[in-house]
Amino acid sequence: MADSTIDDAMDTSAEGEDSKDESNVDLTESEQKIYAEGSILDHKDTCDPVKKEVSEETYNVQPASVPCTSQDQIPATEDNVQPVGENSYLKPDGQADMSKPTKPSDYDSSISTNPSLTLVLFGNSSSVQFGHKNLLLGGDRMNMENAEISKIGLLQRKISEHHVSMINMIDLHETELNLPSIGQHINQLVNENEIHMFIFVVRSGQLTDADKMGLEWLQRVFGEKVLQFVMILFTYESEEECDSIIDDLKKNPVLEQLLGKCGGRYHTCSKMMNNQSEMRDLMNKIEHLFHENKQQRFTGKMDNTALRNTDEPTIKKETKEPTTTTETSETNRKTAEELRPDRDKPDQLKQKEDLTGSKALLHRLHLDKNQHKLRPTDVLQITKHSLQSHESCAEEELIQTFIQQLLMMDYRARNIKTKETIEEGHTNQGIYENEADSDDFFFELMTLSNKGTNKPDPVHPLDVQMALFHCADGFLKQLMVTKLSQCLYALPLLVPDPDTQQIEFPLWTFRQINKSWKMRNNDNEIISQTQPVYKAETPMVFFFRFGPVSSSKSQLMNSLINDKHNTFFHRNCPGSSRTRVLMDGVVEIAWFCPSGKNTDKFTDCVAFCNLHGDAGDHEKQLEILTEMASVNVVLLSQLDKNDRSTKITRNLFKNRKPLICLFTKDDSVLTFMQKGKYKIGLKDRNQSDVSEELRRAINDCLSESFSTFRLEDVSKHSDIRVDEEDDDDCRRGREAAQQMMSLLKKKDLTEIKESFLPHQGKLWHQWCQRNKELHRPQADETEREISVKHLEMNKIRQQQHESDISEFMKFFIKEMNASAEREKLFFLKWLGILLDEYTSTDLFDLHDQYDKKWSAVVKLKESNDQPEQLTAEQAKLERIFKDLQAAAFGLEHIMREIGQIYESCSSLKKNKKDLQFHFSSLPSLAAEMMISGFPLELMDGDAVHVPLIWISAVLDQLINILGDQRVFVLSVLGIQSSGKSTMLNAMFGLQFAVSAGRCTRGAFMQLVKVSDEMKTQMNFDYILVVDTEGLRALEVAGRSTRHHDNELATFVVGLGNMTLINIFGENPSEMQDILQIVVQAFLRMKKVKLNPSCVFVHQNVSDVTAGEKNKEGRRRLQQTLDEMTKLAAEDEVCDEECFSDVIGFDIENDVKYFAQLWEGSPPMAPPNPNYCENVQELKETIKSHASKSHGMKLMDLKDRIQDLWEALLNEQFVFSFRNSLEVAVYRKLETEYSKWSWSLRSAMMEIDNKLHNNIENKVILEVEETDLQKELMDTSEEVEKSMYEFFEKDTDKDILINWKTSFEIKIKELRENIVRETKRKLNNILHQRDLKEKIDAQRIHHENTLFEKSKELALILKDKANDEETLKKEFDEFWKQCMNKISSTQPIKDIDVLRDVREIFRDISGSAPAGHRKENMDIFCVSSYSDYVKLKKSSGITGALTNAIKSAKEMFQLALSKEDEAQIRSLVSDIVHQTESMIMLFNISKMGYNISCIQQLTGYIKARIIEHEEGPAKYVFKKQFFMDFVLSICKKSNKMITDQYRMFREANDPVLYLEKKREEYYSIFQKYCHGATSAAIFGEIICQKLKEAIEQSVYKKTARDLTVEIRSNCESLNGNRLNLEKHILKFLAENENFSAILDYIVYPREHFKSFIRDEVSQYITDKFSVSVLPKMKENTELLQKNIIEAAHESTEHVQGIRGDVGLWLKIFTLQLSGELIFSEKDLSGVKHDVDDFNLLEDVIKKELPAIVSDISKDLKTDKLDHKFRPEEILIDHFCQCCWVQCPFCGATCTNAIENHDGDHSVPFHRVDGLNGYYYADTKNLGTDFCSSLVISKKCFKSSDQWFPYKEYRKAGGVYAKWSITPDLSQLPYWKWVVCRFQEHLENYYEKSFQGNGEIPEYWSEYTKQYAIETLDDYYTFGKRLSSLNRIVLRMFLRQSNIMNAFLKK
Repeated sequence: MADSTIDDAMDTSAEGEDSKDESNVDLTESEQKIYAEGSILDHKDTCDPVKKEVSEETYNVQPASVPCTSQDQIPATEDNVQPVGENSYLKPDGQADMSKPTKPSDYDSSISTNPSLTLVLFGNSSSVQFGHKNLLLGGDRMNMENAEISKIGLLQRKISEHHVSMINMIDLHETELNLPSIGQHINQLVNENEIHMFIFVVRSGQLTDADKMGLEWLQRVFGEKVLQFVMILFTYESEEECDSIIDDLKKNPVLEQLLGKCGGRYHTCSKMMNNQSEMRDLMNKIEHLFHENKQQRFTGKMDNTALRNTDEPTIKKETKEPTTTTETSETNRKTAEELRPDRDKPDQLKQKEDLTGSKALLHRLHLDKNQHKLRPTDVLQITKHSLQSHESCAEEELIQTFIQQLLMMDYRARNIKTKETIEEGHTNQGIYENEADSDDFFFELMTLSNKGTNKPDPVHPLDVQMALFHCADGFLKQLMVTKLSQCLYALPLLVPDPDTQQIEFPLWTFRQINKSWKMRNNDNEIISQTQPVYKAETPMVFFFRFGPVSSSKSQLMNSLINDKHNTFFHRNCPGSSRTRVLMDGVVEIAWFCPSGKNTDKFTDCVAFCNLHGDAGDHEKQLEILTEMASVNVVLLSQLDKNDRSTKITRNLFKNRKPLICLFTKDDSVLTFMQKGKYKIGLKDRNQSDVSEELRRAINDCLSESFSTFRLEDVSKHSDIRVDEEDDDDCRRGREAAQQMMSLLKKKDLTEIKESFLPHQGKLWHQWCQRNKELHRPQADETEREISVKHLEMNKIRQQQHESDISEFMKFFIKEMNASAEREKLFFLKWLGILLDEYTSTDLFDLHDQYDKKWSAVVKLKESNDQPEQLTAEQAKLERIFKDLQAAAFGLEHIMREIGQIYESCSSLKKNKKDLQFHFSSLPSLAAEMMISGFPLELMDGDAVHVPLIWISAVLDQLINILGDQRVFVLSVLGIQSSGKSTMLNAMFGLQFAVSAGRCTRGAFMQLVKVSDEMKTQMNFDYILVVDTEGLRALEVAGRSTRHHDNELATFVVGLGNMTLINIFGENPSEMQDILQIVVQAFLRMKKVKLNPSCVFVHQNVSDVTAGEKNKEGRRRLQQTLDEMTKLAAEDEVCDEECFSDVIGFDIENDVKYFAQLWEGSPPMAPPNPNYCENVQELKETIKSHASKSHGMKLMDLKDRIQDLWEALLNEQFVFSFRNSLEVAVYRKLETEYSKWSWSLRSAMMEIDNKLHNNIENKVILEVEETDLQKELMDTSEEVEKSMYEFFEKDTDKDILINWKTSFEIKIKELRENIVRETKRKLNNILHQRDLKEKIDAQRIHHENTLFEKSKELALILKDKANDEETLKKEFDEFWKQCMNKISSTQPIKDIDVLRDVREIFRDISGSAPAGHRKENMDIFCVSSYSDYVKLKKSSGITGALTNAIKSAKEMFQLALSKEDEAQIRSLVSDIVHQTESMIMLFNISKMGYNISCIQQLTGYIKARIIEHEEGPAKYVFKKQFFMDFVLSICKKSNKMITDQYRMFREANDPVLYLEKKREEYYSIFQKYCHGATSAAIFGEIICQKLKEAIEQSVYKKTARDLTVEIRSNCESLNGNRLNLEKHILKFLAENENFSAILDYIVYPREHFKSFIRDEVSQYITDKFSVSVLPKMKENTELLQKNIIEAAHESTEHVQGIRGDVGLWLKIFTLQLSGELIFSEKDLSGVKHDVDDFNLLEDVIKKELPAIVSDISKDLKTDKLDHKFRPEEILIDHFCQCCWVQCPFCGATCTNAIENHDGDHSVPFHRVDGLNGYYYADTKNLGTDFCSSLVISKKCFKSSDQWFPYKEYRKAGGVYAKWSITPDLSQLPYWKWVVCRFQEHLENYYEKSFQGNGEIPEYWSEYTKQYAIETLDDYYTFGKRLSSLNRIVLRMFLRQSNIMNAFLKK
């Protein structure tokens, strides 16, 4: 109704003003004359032809369409135009709606016949080009900055047949509007003209901030209704801009929003506004809009309130008595009425004024810019503002300052002053400082008034509160009101809408408020009560007033409730101002809660309601509250018979309900008038006396009145709006929650969870217990017994999965999946509210029983004389505790149930039959709840267990939704009920549960968003707050609390980037207790290389201002921390002496003292403001710490949670902790290291090849390291740059910094080693070159002799050149004679390596090797070396006995321990590796072979064996070991040596070598016979000599190219070492070759090499035709090109200086020296008398392609030089890493760096039986994994001593250098291997898998395919994005499926 009234008033006003005559327009004489003549354009002498043409147009053409409003982009011409309907409203696709054609006949006849339009142009001048051609604005541009406002007037234009009056307001919206002249002038213009259209000019594609503010300015100046008269005019400079307008609209949401405000109306025109067609279309469109608006025009009376307020003065009437704020505002309104020229009715005018006032207020507070209601997420952010303290703020910051302090429960939120107010006060102080001597000074000072100032009053604090309330959504309102309640402030009960004045009852906002009080019963016993306020039935006292009164009603009410706290804000409160906009008609409510003491003002809880403003103006509120009140209290000045208020008061007096009248003009004391009726005078009376009399009167009335007030009942009144009913989402959420709660009716609360939440009950607790047992195995537990526990756990999961989902949970899941986001939030809130309501009564009773029983137990313990009764009472206490646990039922339990449903489904990998949605969707529900501000249970407080599968899945979903955001984890730790949750709630505005007794169980985490402005400063996106249960909880007293508290503290401290250590009070014993736990937790973090920070918070410190006391407190704390550090260091076996050794800690800044939470005694004590200040200081400290931290990614957080919990499940945390994040980052670093090392190696390969060629060509005589370093410089710098960027810019740079220095050193060492090794190789080649010069010289001599002799023969046979047969016959005879002569002088024999070995053995032993039967024994295949050793003899007294024992051991092959076997195997492996390198260095293919090669090998092997024996070994090798070893190595290397020797022989045996070249010699012979020139012959000889060099170079280059290609394309070789190992294991499984598997286990390095060779060979075979051969041909052709270029350049150079052929040859060979092994010596002895170098060059060009073609035809990979083959290069790259094997299972360390720092480690260990491990005194092979043995109580034997596996490092040696992390997620691959090759293993080791080593039955269920699949998980660990824990989880789930399948069998 209010809306229609206002509208009616506006319509009436408009009708009264619409009849103004246009002649009244204020024009100059010349303007009137021009206007009368029609248009400026009618003056024919002043208009140009174009303009004349425009003016003479008729209206016969159709209205043109708007250019650029459709995708067709057809130019607007008279032939193709289309009419535009609906004012070009945009369709969703961005096109204009052309569906309604516009016809001239559609318009109003008055417009059509005399089409005159009045337009306003506003916008930015940059959008317009002024000039005489501008048809709308002309060339005059006004300067608004120089205040040329008076020049704004009507510009007259004629466009087409339209007479246009134009008001130019361009740039006006950027001008200040507080100058009266501007407002008056605009007001006059608009009031005197009826505006057809406001045209908002915007530059296309250049939307500025000023443009965005343009519409807001227009609304502010002319009111809301102006928008229906606005059109946007987009201007453009080029046609391209015009064409892109539609796309701009689609792509720019801000522009689209701007356009939406204008109803989608727009037009386009050029920036010059000179296009006649465009202007005509614009006018037609405006005319059409006028028709669509029902011929309405905008007038100044519509809504020009803002301007009116600017112009009208405010006159205040004087009153004799002090006036209230309301009275003042009413007086102002009357004054305004008298001054207002229009004739609105007073009540309509009042509504309009209020409407305007509220909007002006919102504008001042910057709340009018929000596109949506404020939400909790908008205020619960870490902003720059929220991290600062604010005693004052700017006016626009009032809202955020208020809400910030309110969230901290700081009741001074209402006292914030604005900076403007403070500055104004300072300014006024000094107005007359310089005029103190003036005669008028005193008079002026005393009469100084603010009337003349334009400064508005400060915003009233309650206006700030209510403005926020009106602009908040339901959730923020609820949060806000809840915080107001915590501040003991009055709460809004009935709130008039500022726009419609409809009364709203915000019942929803009260739903989370509980009140607690104590009172005495008839037996004088104190009874405690806690009730939600909306259900509490209490008496209610209603205060209201009639008319202006001199006394403050609110202040009087405060004196009744709490005279030290302003529950109700009143006129004398700090910050109060004269004007108040939003409070009139608001009813506030507050409660007095007694404490059960005699000093209580009221004995029962009493509600107080306060109606603000004159009750006579708010009849509905008065009616509702007087009816519901128990006592009515009215304030009025005096009674007047004719006054309407007297009539209302009389009726209240007649009513039976108690009434108390307070008269401000009466000075009488409390007067009893009749039963329940009192009056009290207030005039000139003492406030405390009045308060006491009023209290007595109210108590008397309440004792007689039995009516009670229930908040919910307010909603039963009609004509008020209830927020819960009015909000559809809220209503639907409530209905769903109520429907869900209906399922719980008539259920015993202690049995409700068992019935409705079965998945989290006994089965879950049993599973947790089994899991802990699994991680803490007993002394002799076997793998089989461990497997049984696995089976039991899977059986429990199976039972969980088979459990039915209750209808209660089905409904919840369905509702969460089906509802929209907002409805879902209401549903969750309602469910929490209803659950609290449902359980509160029973829980309260149980807590009461628990407290009483606990007191009884304590008394019995003190008396110590009734043990039986004590036991019985303790049992009862335990039962009550269990009932308390069972009765606790909230949202966290529902989400816990969902988590267990998910875990059971995940374990079995299938959905539950009664689950309507797929189980994989469940984690997203929890993730969305976290984002919406709900906490997530991290640790189940009842089971004391972290549900890892569930938590991981939720965090994965969180990452999917938010991205892998960076979080700063803030955790809190402290004693129970020490205020941890309260502190977090105050700090971040959270709502962790807080109440007396047990609050939080387990641990919860909640996200707090960091604002965009703070992300750059704080380096993360969210703060993750972790709240925990208290240490030393009463409920678990006597139930292993110490261990539980240590676990919790370690978990929380390890999880947090910062931990708040909360200490309540300063009790030394309590402090010592918690500090020991905390220090031990931090000590553990240091040992596992985690570096959290901490801040100690001392709460409830009585005097926080005593500086000296705080210094003493800090000193004592430091002393205690140091003492606790020493104690904890003893437990953790380390040597830290003080707390600063453990963690970086600043005793001055990292210790905070907090004041008491309450300012007085609860329940009527408000929060202490000093506490809030302390919270703010703590926030700033946290920000300081956080800005120095990089937090962690959500993925890292997930890994950290899993790492910590897995380690805590084991008994030794430090020993068990595996930092998955650190391991994963290290793996990433290893991958990068592999790339860096490959870059250096590949670069050095190129350098090596180039220098090698130069050495062979004798260009280089010596190689220095400095030369190599210089050659490698560019690559080194690139690697260094890559390293720098990786360590500085990688997302994990904070972790990588730990290894930066060591890896920089490693790369430096690698570079030096590569240079050193290359130098050694090249110098070796230099040495070998000199050694083989004789061989080369002989070969060259034979070649050149043949050339010369064949030349001589050719000269003899020159005459028979044409007789081919004769020539051939003569040459064959000649060749035969030469070959016979050469072969008779220097034959090269075949070799027999093994024969040479036997010969060496004979030389050593003097006869044939003994034990010839063992000659064929392969030492690499023996299972034990016991047959090869003898134990060293002992000396001394006991020596004989010891030696006898040793002899017995030797006899039974028990001489060697497993460590000894491992040592020998390692020795063998290393010798094999070194001898292979030696054979490569022999360079047999170039240098040839002789027996000295084998002598060097045997000498080296002998020396290594002697060195080993002289070490700590307790044995010596038999002679047979040496012989078998040498034979085994030589057999292994025989093929390689033989192949290399074959290559040598082919290259150096004169007969073989020359026979290959026979055809070449015959060709040259023929040319000699035919008389070819010397140049031609020499050219062909060069080509023939180049053939071998080209071949060799091509093979080398191809080998290098192939290596790079294989590294990129071969799946097994394109990654790091871990990837290669995965493919090896896959290959082994696929081929099922036991010998190969054994070779991999025993000699991994050799197996790796073999695998690489096979892979490269297979790749070359597979890719030969498609990749290898083309690459060879490409390299051949490239060399051909380079040779021809070298020949050409040599010819040019020699001809230029007239050199000879010798010089030509020298230049030619030098140019090719880096690419080919080809030098002048290759042609020495060949006589060449060449003077035609052009011919020589032509011969080479002609002959070389044929040579190259012959090479290409015969390209084969087996010709690749052994040293330069791709496999050898890759072996060198991959195998220079760590090869140390685990002393238990033989797994090879996976570190990619040889001789690396730190411990050896592997991601997964193997079954120890694979390595031959067996149980002592048995022949039973082991089936254990060492990763599970190290957490068992078993022992192992080393050096005849027994050591616990838990302390394996104490065994020393290799044991001490291994890090074996406890891990129950063994790789199934090895279980499959054991089952598949059980018989082979038993035969090889001559032992069996029996007894303790019996293979668990379910292992046989693993298939080969499954075993191979798990290897992918194994490899995934090497990648950053999938940490070990994810793999563990995945494999655990897979194993669960196998176990479940086994269980079914």
